[in-house]
Amino acid sequence: MLKVENVSKTFNAGTITEKKALKGINLELADGDFVTVIGGNGAGKSTLLNLIAGVHSCDEGKIFLDDKDITDDKEHVRAKYLGRVFQDPMMGTAASMEIEENLALAYRRGKSRGLKWGVSPNEKKDYVEKLAMLDLGLENRMHAKVGLLSGGQRQALTLLMATLQKPKVLLLDEHTAALDPKTAKKVLELTEHFIKKDNLTAFMVTHNMHDAIQYGNRLIMMLDGHIVYEVAGEEKKKLTVNDLLEKFAVLGNSSSLSDKMILS
Repeated sequence: MLKVENVSKTFNAGTITEKKALKGINLELADGDFVTVIGGNGAGKSTLLNLIAGVHSCDEGKIFLDDKDITDDKEHVRAKYLGRVFQDPMMGTAASMEIEENLALAYRRGKSRGLKWGVSPNEKKDYVEKLAMLDLGLENRMHAKVGLLSGGQRQALTLLMATLQKPKVLLLDEHTAALDPKTAKKVLELTEHFIKKDNLTAFMVTHNMHDAIQYGNRLIMMLDGHIVYEVAGEEKKKLTVNDLLEKFAVLGNSSSLSDKMILS
């Protein structure tokens, strides 16, 4: 479904602040893969996600989606077939618009627009049913402004919007990092539910080692712009946080671990 081929990215090349963020990355995601990505500060995990999303361009290498070369496609073009949930709950939704209006925008992503006005009764019914799945009472607040919702409610809504039109790949950029533990757990459970329900291919960057182990069928560890460790299947299920910490220590990456990673 997704192929990253020998991709490199350098920021501020030729200056004193030059940073080689990615160095010859090769990665393939099969249809239905749910990959979690862990790494210390500056490992390159968010840069890799942003290259896939089209936020940054590759200095070298190619990116293929469903066998189509999307290396030169702009971010708004890729948005037609990529779903994304950001770290900041304030992003991904339009605060001044109603819940129903936000869902309508997401539903029409990538579709041709006509002159027909408003949301059909069948469409409204579908929105209510999908909002009820979140178990947050939002199905009874269809006309509430999104800006009035809590961070957790907005993130759950963003997740629903990102999966409303089944994306080829769902990108999750530390999407629970800004939430309290209880709300983060709820959003992760919803994430797993939507991925399994529609057999989505997903790429989740996280700082939480426990979450990286618990969710998904593959885990990759990044260090200094490289993928240095990968585990999948039964081996991943047996993995523990201590195992990951030992890997960080062996690879000489323990100094890049943030307090947030260790405490989580």
